[in-house]
Amino acid sequence: MPQVIRSKYDLKAVIKNIKSKRASIGLVPTMGALHQGHLQLVETANQHYDVTIATIFVNPTQFNNKADLKKYPKTEEADIEKLSATGCDVIFIPEVKEIYQKEVTIGLNFGYLEEILEGKHRPGHFNGVGLIVMKLFGLVEPTGAFFGQKDLQQFRIVSTLIADFDLPIKLHLVPIIRETSGLAMSSRNRRLNDAELKIATTIYSALHLAKAQLIEGYTQEMVLDNVERVFREENGIELEYFEIVDEETLLSKTKVSEGDRLALCVAAFVAGVRLIDNIIFEYKECKYR
Repeated sequence: MPQVIRSKYDLKAVIKNIKSKRASIGLVPTMGALHQGHLQLVETANQHYDVTIATIFVNPTQFNNKADLKKYPKTEEADIEKLSATGCDVIFIPEVKEIYQKEVTIGLNFGYLEEILEGKHRPGHFNGVGLIVMKLFGLVEPTGAFFGQKDLQQFRIVSTLIADFDLPIKLHLVPIIRETSGLAMSSRNRRLNDAELKIATTIYSALHLAKAQLIEGYTQEMVLDNVERVFREENGIELEYFEIVDEETLLSKTKVSEGDRLALCVAAFVAGVRLIDNIIFEYKECKYR
């Protein structure tokens, strides 16, 4: 049974004890409402480090939509039970006032990353992400930290933090875990009924259509048009953005070449629930062209 901690004071005492034993620490930050994707992060952390610490904290500073914050599912008892089954060692579940004891005045700027993809559509989001990640890094002092590929831009934000602040933390990107339908697992999925979940599979279908057409030699403009058409023709889903980007920089690719590592990134709304997804692959020119 993992140790459940709710105060920063108690957490620091546990960390001090772990460090005294020269044990390595793997950190898995979550906002709860856990699914198999989160549990895969924990299981991967178990394989790499001596002690795994998971955090459950719905971070208010990263929500630019307060209604979305209120609707975010909270399933603490079930989350603890799931983490116990994975062999997680410590679970940190603080209240908001424990993390933010006064109004936040510091701001983080991530340059162009705040102007593209999620940054463009969720102003202020990554400042909030950066704040909570830096707080957790300071409290846990992890050897390594684990983030899911579904939030690829968030991973790049955290990578920037680690590089710019010279933090001795190894960052791990864990692949997306999907439902049998192909839909990326997400805490937000539980807000959808069966019919809406079926509609949401359009996202994964569109991503694979785009990948196939790029490989077949379609131009980026043709692929973008075809993806937009897929969403227009499916009732109950609204495309927010679809982008073909460099996997490392996340900047749009105006031309793709042999060996490019591409990420196809998408955000869409189903029944008012915002879902994101992506696929990453190495581009190889079609031999039939």
